[in-house]
Amino acid sequence: MVGSTVRPPSQRDYWSFYWPLALTGLAMALATQFQNGALARYPDAVRELAIFALAQSTFQFFNAALAFTPQLANVYARSEHGFRTSMTFIMLTTTGMMAIQGFLALTSPGRAFIAAVYDLDGPLLARVTEYLALLMPILLLNAARLYLNGTLVQARLTGWVTALNVLFLVTTIAVLLIGFRAGWHVTYTLVGAQAAGALTHLLATLLVRRAYYRWPEVEEHAALGYRELIKFFVPVTTNGVMFALSRPVLYAFVGRTPQGLLYIAALRVGFDFSAMFQQAANQFRHFFVTFGLDDLAGKRRFMVTMCAGITLIMLLVAVTPASDWVLGGLLGIEDDVKARSVEVILVMCLLPTLIMFRNYFHGLLLVKRRTVGMATGGILRVVGIYLLAQLLYTTGTLDHVTAALVLVTGFGIEALTVLRAGRTLPAD
Repeated sequence: MVGSTVRPPSQRDYWSFYWPLALTGLAMALATQFQNGALARYPDAVRELAIFALAQSTFQFFNAALAFTPQLANVYARSEHGFRTSMTFIMLTTTGMMAIQGFLALTSPGRAFIAAVYDLDGPLLARVTEYLALLMPILLLNAARLYLNGTLVQARLTGWVTALNVLFLVTTIAVLLIGFRAGWHVTYTLVGAQAAGALTHLLATLLVRRAYYRWPEVEEHAALGYRELIKFFVPVTTNGVMFALSRPVLYAFVGRTPQGLLYIAALRVGFDFSAMFQQAANQFRHFFVTFGLDDLAGKRRFMVTMCAGITLIMLLVAVTPASDWVLGGLLGIEDDVKARSVEVILVMCLLPTLIMFRNYFHGLLLVKRRTVGMATGGILRVVGIYLLAQLLYTTGTLDHVTAALVLVTGFGIEALTVLRAGRTLPAD
């Protein structure tokens, strides 16, 4: 079995494996906090936050399709043939996604589609599609670095994974500061920071992998073909895409409310802050691919303990003056956006538990290579979000708080779906 061990791993083994990945999730999410902080310091900050929220959420529709690339590498890059085949598959898939993003950003039919989805006028549409066009090459950078990251996790080099992501964070922050102080246009500052962080991370990961990576003692997937990769990757990609659709679906309805731009700005800040804690919970998926399906009771005990700690920290930040210091003092978010963002964060405190529950069954489905259940859960999440948002918009009750509740409810629907899929898995 992939990732099986001679003895059942201990709680200490889980912790030593998990904490660098948790810091990795924190580092990646912190990058978005500093992006928001940079946007908040430009003129007309509410408008800039809303424009970037729309552009970034659309970009994430494609970028999130790569979310399970580390898991794919962890599972299949266990021989030179498996590495080459799966790497080629990822890069070809990403090139196709770049072409679709280019169609949306650079063609008249594509821009008309974006305008219709978000109800944008000319100037706002031009800004959003400009972001999308400039973000295209970052898809390829992200695909390569996430794939190589997965091979480091496979080799349990999670300390290096954390160090590399700290490098990504530092580079991103440095370019944001340079761009703001040099008076660059806000679009070039934000995109340049993402590109610099991704490129630096990729080059450093290549060096670390060359120096420290060792192939598994027992090589696997020496005859891997694209059919197997498609069977594994399409469902998990669907799940990632559905995750990325959650925000645009909400923004499409929220943007039509009387205070649409203000609500979108608050949701952007609140969702991104909550993502730091969500990313920590997302790392649980690696447990199952790396350690196998032994000691499930121990894995559940560890996950519950970590989730309780994550939720407690999140709640303390939301209900104490720490939120004023972080959002107002550190990031410079305006008071009207900040107050609403804190209300969003309070609702999002429900999310780590749902993410933990969902990812337990995601881990089982990944190891068993029964990823269709993950796709089904993601699709039903977005359907639920759409229907609830439509209902609230129609009844005039959609605002930043109810939108956050809709997102959380969508994750609840997904968690119940993968619970059912996980319970139907065959025993080895």
